[in-house]
Amino acid sequence: MILYSRNRRLRTSASIRALVQQTVLTTNDLVMPVFVMEGENTKEAIASMPGIFRRSIDLTVQECRELFSLGIKAVNLYMKVPENLKDNKGTESWNPDGLMQRTIKAIKDAVPDMVVMPDVALDPYSIYGHDGIITNGKVDNDATNDALVTMSISLADAGADILAPSDMMDGRVAAMREGLEENGHTDVGILSYAAKYASSFYGPFRSALDSAPKDFADIPTDKKTYQMDFHNSREALDEVYKDVAEGADIIMIKPGMPYLDIVAKVREAIDLPIAVYNVSGEYAMLKAAAQNGWLDNDRAILESLTCIKRAGADMIFTYAAKEAAVLLNNQ
Repeated sequence: MILYSRNRRLRTSASIRALVQQTVLTTNDLVMPVFVMEGENTKEAIASMPGIFRRSIDLTVQECRELFSLGIKAVNLYMKVPENLKDNKGTESWNPDGLMQRTIKAIKDAVPDMVVMPDVALDPYSIYGHDGIITNGKVDNDATNDALVTMSISLADAGADILAPSDMMDGRVAAMREGLEENGHTDVGILSYAAKYASSFYGPFRSALDSAPKDFADIPTDKKTYQMDFHNSREALDEVYKDVAEGADIIMIKPGMPYLDIVAKVREAIDLPIAVYNVSGEYAMLKAAAQNGWLDNDRAILESLTCIKRAGADMIFTYAAKEAAVLLNNQ
């Protein structure tokens, strides 16, 4: 029998496969999450995320210079806030001389073309470890939105390019957009965590910042009242449509690999850029498997990130960004 169509013909060599490749991962797709701590010339390893560190501002600036030289054009900032600066309202988050504000200014001074995307959420600043203000034992959505607006204006004043609200409060994108416009920050973008699920894959991240919910009486012990239920799919589109209508410039879906069905569904539904977060638990699992010899670290990194892009991501937040950039540059 003659087979007129053989898909194998376009797989017979690396050169042919490259000619017909449908998804290409580049350093332009990568955003590096960066953890910052107080101090000077200080660097602490995060045990649950091999190769990832908390750094003081001076070493963070050095790291950003190296990242930019590798072709990574954006960083996503997180602060390890001292316990004595935490309260229920997260007031340290809008301190003009706070750690986040000083970090933003230092990076923009040293690497002006680096896109700085600070996290906008109260959990690192909260005595309760929640993304919102606690009122009568519950996360107070509207009071939290007021705090997030104040925080957003402070971060924009410090020089942030794009704000990344990860809190999942209802209506916060519209509130932030209004606050930014009224304070002259018309060019500051909003990358909205529109479909952020209450996931078990965030554990290593929360240990890195000590931002997990605290076990206090009459306080929610998890974030399921405001982050999405992982059983739900259609709800993600509702969340996305609302954030688009409220003025989001980029839409985030989080986590990444276990939620690629959501990425593909949102890609079909909207034209805005889509960011996907390859979260700490995904990274930690890959690293653990590679350290045990069960996976090829380099191949698994590039494959997983390419699959996220194939599903519809325009940019990928990943702790493997630096490793991936080195691998891509050496191809």
